[in-house]
Amino acid sequence: MHTDILIVGAGPTGLMLANQLGRRGIRAMIIDRHSGPAQQTRAMAVQARTLEIYARLGIIDQALALGFQAGGANLWANGRWTARIPLGDIGRELSPYPFVLMLGQDDNERIMGAKLRDWDVAVQWNTELIALRQHPNRVEVTLRQPDGRTTEIEAAWVAGCDGARSAVRELSGIGFPGAPYEQVFFVADTAATGPMKPGELNVYLWRDGFHLFFPMRGADRWRVIGILPPPLRARDDLAFEEVVPAIRQEAGTALKFLQCGWFSTYRIHHRAAERFRDRRCFLLGDAAHIHSPVGAQGMNTGLQDAYNLAWKLGLVLGGRAEARLLDSYEQERLPVARRLLQTTDQAFTLVVSDSRVASLLRTRVIARLAAVAMTIERVRRLAFRTISQIGVRYPRSPLSQNRTGLKSGAPVAGDRFPWLRLKLRARSGPDDLFRQLDDLHFHLLVFGQPVPAGTGAGYGDLVQIHAVPADPDNTRELARAKIAGPAYYLLRPDGYIGLAGTELDAGAVSRYLTGCHVHAVHTAGTPRG
Repeated sequence: MHTDILIVGAGPTGLMLANQLGRRGIRAMIIDRHSGPAQQTRAMAVQARTLEIYARLGIIDQALALGFQAGGANLWANGRWTARIPLGDIGRELSPYPFVLMLGQDDNERIMGAKLRDWDVAVQWNTELIALRQHPNRVEVTLRQPDGRTTEIEAAWVAGCDGARSAVRELSGIGFPGAPYEQVFFVADTAATGPMKPGELNVYLWRDGFHLFFPMRGADRWRVIGILPPPLRARDDLAFEEVVPAIRQEAGTALKFLQCGWFSTYRIHHRAAERFRDRRCFLLGDAAHIHSPVGAQGMNTGLQDAYNLAWKLGLVLGGRAEARLLDSYEQERLPVARRLLQTTDQAFTLVVSDSRVASLLRTRVIARLAAVAMTIERVRRLAFRTISQIGVRYPRSPLSQNRTGLKSGAPVAGDRFPWLRLKLRARSGPDDLFRQLDDLHFHLLVFGQPVPAGTGAGYGDLVQIHAVPADPDNTRELARAKIAGPAYYLLRPDGYIGLAGTELDAGAVSRYLTGCHVHAVHTAGTPRG
């Protein structure tokens, strides 16, 4: 048996990769050692950048219908409400989804799993990777089937989306340095009443840590995540009822738990793989990096890994690019993971530190300071860019090239191109740029100058060219992004700027794509990978 791409792990990251490849005509084989989708999960927040990708995948309506838009975050200290941070429109004008969506990982998996049927792909459950052997042009893989038999297959590429205990990572000999935090966490799906502000995130800060109350669909439904008190951390048989007194001690005696549908304890690690690739094997999501829950970045970061790799694999497997294009996956995503690991670790250390200074900062200073800071527009925008992941950049990527002359403050290569509403045709209304530019092609946006004859020649429909007409409305909208003509931007399929400059010449696009190992034409019989 042969497959172009074997995806190991059918969590959010693996499902995203399989769906993105399916849209590009690549039918993946996806396996998982578990018996079925997760029934209980810890991740709750879906960030704006993920929602933008869901829109292009065609699942945004399902996500919004199942999720819950939190209007704000309420901060409590020593049982008393101290501040509210507005979240409802925190990213207004920055994304079509200017909020955080509360949607459990299990619901995200359900939506993406159903989408796989569009590409005639089904997860092979109870199937475990037990060996792999790499060759220059393929990977030989041994799988253990549900009945215990073993099967040998060949894959052009292997994607390890199989979590913190990744078989792909271990069989590839890639180190996973880091350590667990000393704290033990718990998560519970509950029905509860109390002082919590309904429909919003409630954060209870206390001397030794925190409790988070996430609003869920249904009356009085809350997912509660927190840190176990030290006396309870060594217990293997702990029941939620034994944790309730500690929660009520911090959240107040008015808090009443009516029901607990699910309860689990777990430890959190902070680790990043030494490499995200070993020849024909890639690591994505928790197989590549795990970190504290601060900022609700984990699941979303894995989904961005998959989105980054998918368009590149799609071009390579479709015969439109050389395999060298895939080098940019690790070059772009590894620095993102390491930076995220550092920042979340620093924030988490402050949140859980038992020093007197940290305790005072946590319970008396941070909440009020954050509430005041979030009234400042510039701070609000910076916070949204960071949390939502629309601010992730690849400035040092080999796929990011700037030409001289761009206006100061304008978007540059390596940035996600901003969300704008532009008239792409004369005498038309303004269009949502993200809706108009799909993610299956490169898009060349040209401002304030004609498009030279022959631009993009030889690439067929892989490059879509948009000469944005001169229009007062366009000028005002572009000024918001600090874009002034003449200028041009070549966007990668994932919406990031690959090439940016002022005066466009006919060969600029071809030179860039050639340098990125993208072929001008697809030749029949080109090896797939």
